[in-house]
Amino acid sequence: MSLNGKVAIVTGASRGIGRQVAIQLAQSGAKVAVNYSLNKEKAEEVVQVIEDNGGQAAAIRADVSQICEVEELFGETIEQFGRVDLLVNNAAIMECKAISEVTEAMFDRQFAINVKGTYFACQQAMKHMEKGGTIINFSTSVSGAMLPTYSVYAATKGAVEQLTRQLAKEFSPKDIVINCLAPGQVSTELFLNGKSQELIDSFSRMNAFGRLGEPEDIANAIELLVSDKARWITGQTIRVNGGFN
Repeated sequence: MSLNGKVAIVTGASRGIGRQVAIQLAQSGAKVAVNYSLNKEKAEEVVQVIEDNGGQAAAIRADVSQICEVEELFGETIEQFGRVDLLVNNAAIMECKAISEVTEAMFDRQFAINVKGTYFACQQAMKHMEKGGTIINFSTSVSGAMLPTYSVYAATKGAVEQLTRQLAKEFSPKDIVINCLAPGQVSTELFLNGKSQELIDSFSRMNAFGRLGEPEDIANAIELLVSDKARWITGQTIRVNGGFN
């Protein structure tokens, strides 16, 4: 698969799944805007890895919960690379609490980043993306389970699934496909933070392979979805979870 001549924006690309996606898209030939919010050093490390392997990338700061910064992200990407062809809305936060412990600030923060950030990045893609582009949003396979403390996070991802489905026809006149990837439990800082080894092991047993997913498992699926052979897939949520149930 070749992405030569393509330009990708990957939000939340300084670590975890986003980091791996940025690196693999660059390996396939795309120029990559490595978005970050707080950790400039980590984002620049991703850029360095890409450049060391012969690719092109730039670290671009933007808090996706702020519409004006999403606009700036697209503007700077186009200024540096001339166009936008691929958008991977990976940036997200997960704060797992029992309903009795959820505060208004926690609720608003997760919806602002996970839903608002995704939606308005899609809006910018509608304005600036080249014909024949691809958008990948992120949900979670956890939304198909009933897990205590996941209520707000799962709700944000359910919203992302619906906006992906509803936007598919709006993007079709520009021949832009938009899909949603729903990973299972993946061994990232976001997922592992605050969890005991016992809990991590219990999650590992919930899929067919008895292990956590790795960022490469998700990045590989994204590479398939941004290829020309996936142009007939749009408005879908695709579970990439090793058989999690």
